[in-house]
Amino acid sequence: MKTLRDIPVGGRAKVVKVHGEGALRRRIMDMGITKGTEIFVKKVAPFGDPVEVTVRGYELSLRKDDADIIEME
Repeated sequence: MKTLRDIPVGGRAKVVKVHGEGALRRRIMDMGITKGTEIFVKKVAPFGDPVEVTVRGYELSLRKDDADIIEME
């Protein structure tokens, strides 16, 4: 399974599924990260946390733990 964390800087991929449960999954989906959404990885901090992405025309920073539950194609 490839996750958002595996996408290199400058790469684009589509969301296959948001794993996880409860409030965490709902929070990720409320940010616009849903099945079929294209995500562009803009940059990654030196130690890999956070990851800055562009989703639906806005920029978003995600912790690497959150990026691990987003399955990409």
